[in-house]
Amino acid sequence: MSILKKELIIFIGLFLFLAIGMHFKEWKSHPMEHFVALGEAEAFGVGASHPIIFTLILYVVVLVVRLAIRKASSKD
Repeated sequence: MSILKKELIIFIGLFLFLAIGMHFKEWKSHPMEHFVALGEAEAFGVGASHPIIFTLILYVVVLVVRLAIRKASSKD
């Protein structure tokens, strides 16, 4: 598996984890209405792009941790 494909799978997994984790009740009861209302979202002042922005922030944190673990384990 290529590196880009692996990272894309991790990003999409984090996106789904955050989306379902933060809005479980909405995704369970009325998913299409929730998705359509995304254009009017005002979450933390970043608007409709908040899912991508928050996922990117978490992805960078996870990436730093993964790189630190890889570097620490390669010193052996």
